[in-house]
Amino acid sequence: MLLFGLFGLFFVLGVNSQANNTVVYYDTYTGRFITLEKYREHQKNNNTFWCTGEFLRECDLHEYRRIDGTCNNLKYPTRGSRHTPPYRLLSPEYDRAPEFDPRRAKDGQALPLARLVRTTLLPEGRVPDQHFTQLLSYTLVALSGDVIAIFDTVNYVLWKPYCCAPRGRTDRECVPNAIPEDDPVHQFSGIRCQNMTRPRSFQSAGCVKNDTAPVRLVSSTPAFDLSNIYGNTPSALNTKGRLFEGGLLKFEIENDKIWPPSSRTQANVCLLNERPRETRCHDGPDQGGNGILGTNLFLIWIWRHHNFIATQLAQVNPCWDDEKLFQAARDINIAYMMQIYYYEMLGSLMGHANLVRDGVLSENQGFRYLYNDEAYPQISLEYPFTLRWAHLLQEAKVKMYDAEGYHLKDIKMVNLTLRTGYLVDNLEFITQGAFRQASGKLDYVIDPDISEKSLGPHQRLLDVTTNDLGKNRYFGFAPYVKYKELCFGKSYKRFEDLLDSIDPERVEQLAEVYKHLEDIDLIAGMWMERPIYGGSVPPTFYCIMVDQLLRTIVSDRHWYESPNRPHAFTIEQLLEVRKATIARFLCDVGDSVTEIQPKAFYRAGPHNQMRSCEVIPKMDFRAWKDYNCDSKDQDIYNKNLNLINLNNYKYLSK
Repeated sequence: MLLFGLFGLFFVLGVNSQANNTVVYYDTYTGRFITLEKYREHQKNNNTFWCTGEFLRECDLHEYRRIDGTCNNLKYPTRGSRHTPPYRLLSPEYDRAPEFDPRRAKDGQALPLARLVRTTLLPEGRVPDQHFTQLLSYTLVALSGDVIAIFDTVNYVLWKPYCCAPRGRTDRECVPNAIPEDDPVHQFSGIRCQNMTRPRSFQSAGCVKNDTAPVRLVSSTPAFDLSNIYGNTPSALNTKGRLFEGGLLKFEIENDKIWPPSSRTQANVCLLNERPRETRCHDGPDQGGNGILGTNLFLIWIWRHHNFIATQLAQVNPCWDDEKLFQAARDINIAYMMQIYYYEMLGSLMGHANLVRDGVLSENQGFRYLYNDEAYPQISLEYPFTLRWAHLLQEAKVKMYDAEGYHLKDIKMVNLTLRTGYLVDNLEFITQGAFRQASGKLDYVIDPDISEKSLGPHQRLLDVTTNDLGKNRYFGFAPYVKYKELCFGKSYKRFEDLLDSIDPERVEQLAEVYKHLEDIDLIAGMWMERPIYGGSVPPTFYCIMVDQLLRTIVSDRHWYESPNRPHAFTIEQLLEVRKATIARFLCDVGDSVTEIQPKAFYRAGPHNQMRSCEVIPKMDFRAWKDYNCDSKDQDIYNKNLNLINLNNYKYLSK
């Protein structure tokens, strides 16, 4: 199994040399602290957002996890913040510098067109899965988005939508994908080009000279800390997130539902809202939640879940002030979602026994001693790209149900991107559908909406899988077989060697579209692989994922399973977090959810029947009882309790 690499960057200034509570600046690419003069130089170049970061104060060994990700690693305190550069599992392969265009085929010719490869390998169709629910794909997208916020799609949809027009020929950032004349879908449509831009990089942002291989820009913090919910700057959280009462996040009430704060102005990112009826648009610390449906749903649910936890803690500990309640609620919320993500969702998709064998999951309920301060928090460039394989399991038709399980109506998922206002009247029906509807089948077929209209009305044509393959090349990923050699220690010389993980008919398809074995793109190879034993994902996908999942745990000083982290759980508290399930989560925060199958990532059936939420196990917050509180502080709790009418909103009253 692939082992994660350990990379270190050394600082020219130590954190302890900085005056306490004084803002100092650092270079996001190197992690080194910079002078005020250098910072002003970046201001002049208008690239401080990407190229610099603010370090607010010295690290405290005992502090909670910082919003901006700094001080997660005390040796490398700026690593772990937003814009921490990704690392690579394999060195990049480009045609030549300084252009850094995609590598060429072994015979020196251009690689086959990305769209041609996709249509040859992945036919279009809709096949429902008999095992997984739509909820699995929503969860995978939403929680993976915690660490991989990027701006590539925004770049070619809003900023550079002209790459297929004559203007795009003179813009180096434009790298559209050509559509073959005999394309099975568009040979009669007249469409011969699909918009795409180069991935945003430290080089294109002006942080690093262009004579080096591009390093992708990532806006999230690299640790799983729900930065897509809480944001990644203290100022954004304080102004748009925290209520500063009772440990709660700000909230609004509309249609008898509780929502994150909303911006109702015309100038917002919810471009598809049908005004004047649809006006709601999230305006929290991270506006990414207004994007695709899965991330939007989880923003609402996790936001509510924070307030649910804070209210429960206030009831158990009436003497806790707002700061204590907020920090403890955030800490529990992150742990709860990671328990679901790692143990339930990834365990279902990748195989629980496989992940236990490879050290990603614990085989018992107790603590784990895994932290390594030589491994700083970082995301591999391959990890978010590998997750693009999951486009194959997306069902692009959203089915809506009522609480009794009756099918009501459908809507195209792609028509809900940047359309938060639609949820006001339909959230409970979409929630019911999430755990009742089948996901797309894990096969070799792509949903036609994903392969032709991924951005709905935002763009006439978007085959997201074609762009995935196109970006594979502009990221400079090594050939697919080199990743197989890295993962499995075998040598691959002929197409027939791929039969260890790919069926004969699909090896033949690869040989039809690629002239040489080393021409095969990473994503194309993963599309063709058989699932691993005991799981439902390709073996190369599994390998790259495990590398990242392990690194994320061992590099996170605040990982919830560690007994010696700051504000660590007691064993009683950890055992309560171990009860976390997606079913219980939706019972607590999902509108109209009064019954659900216990294993909600799997479809309901004879061994997974619908059950009342009353019998779905839940956390006992008495494990967080602070015995320093006494009855005279009950008036503090009553004040917090009155902030929200608990009788009307079930998720806060459970």
